[in-house]
Amino acid sequence: MKILMLSKALVVGTYQRKAEELAALPDVELTVAVPPVWHEPGAGPVQLERRHTVGYQLAVLPMWLNGHFHLHFYPGLKRLVELIQPDVFHIDEESFNFATFQAMQLGVQHRAKCCFYNWANIERRYPPPFSTFERYTLKHAAAAIAGSHEAAAIIERHGYQGPIHVLPQFGVDPALFQPAAEPLPATPFQVGYFGRMIEPKGVLDLLEAVAQLPPHIHLLLVGDGDLLPRIEERVDELQLRARVEIKPRVPSGAVADEMRRLHAFVLPSRTTPRWKEQFGRVLIEAMASGVPPIGSDSGEIPHVIGDAGLIFHEGDVADLAEKIRTLVDRPDVRRELGLKGRQRVLDHYTQRALAKQYYDVYCQMLATR
Repeated sequence: MKILMLSKALVVGTYQRKAEELAALPDVELTVAVPPVWHEPGAGPVQLERRHTVGYQLAVLPMWLNGHFHLHFYPGLKRLVELIQPDVFHIDEESFNFATFQAMQLGVQHRAKCCFYNWANIERRYPPPFSTFERYTLKHAAAAIAGSHEAAAIIERHGYQGPIHVLPQFGVDPALFQPAAEPLPATPFQVGYFGRMIEPKGVLDLLEAVAQLPPHIHLLLVGDGDLLPRIEERVDELQLRARVEIKPRVPSGAVADEMRRLHAFVLPSRTTPRWKEQFGRVLIEAMASGVPPIGSDSGEIPHVIGDAGLIFHEGDVADLAEKIRTLVDRPDVRRELGLKGRQRVLDHYTQRALAKQYYDVYCQMLATR
């Protein structure tokens, strides 16, 4: 089975472990096409990391209009498809993106079975040319993969009649993300947030909540984004400088070490008219590390956490502060949630388990006319 996977997300080294696990499955000949860098809007460039590259070919293609989610494309993709002649073409992009339209056309021309991946979990009708891209994709795809049940329902409402599989895009490596070898000191109690520093992620709510809590509760923020100047300003206004550490985005392989510094992890996302949390991958990284998560009720967060963490009402700073206080005051609850979270990841969210599920999807695609 020749598989070509086009994915700008696979510039991230830890995500590449899924490709290694997929390549190790029976009769798989895998090529992964990535750009040399992805310019994440609002957060800056994410350079290609080569962390897990055993067993498959990693093809680096120039990208035009880099940083534009819906308009970017790959001028060298045609030559790669002609060279590989894939049986399965996994297009790791939304149905309405130009890159998906470009790749789907090439896949159809070369008789590959094609699938796409949709995160979009807010109902929208797209103007031309994006509506044209979507119609073509939905007509020609052999399968659709969605990051959430909301996203799957939207694909169906937009007219897709083929099989839809609800799967996370990537899992975690439980050997990398694992609990700290020794228990952390009780104080300071370290709460963390890792991710994009943009307003919808609710980081300012987290600062406000920490300001309501005792001084032995500290906060670690790791990431880049347009909101950083306002975050720095608010730290000073709340007189939290001695309690808040802010670090730029770290390489994907270093996230696990930072995670093991935490007593609790918070994802305080806020729904906006144009966005709500689609999955929250960092939640499963925290759970794999035995770190209990606290998440808002935005989008998919409650479904990802399940019974392995605490949920607060998005935007409710007092509720968030109370949830943090619960984990501070109840080490027994913290330990129980840490164990539940680790087991939840082992059951559902490892790279190996997901690679097998994607392999099954590809086999089904090839078996259908």
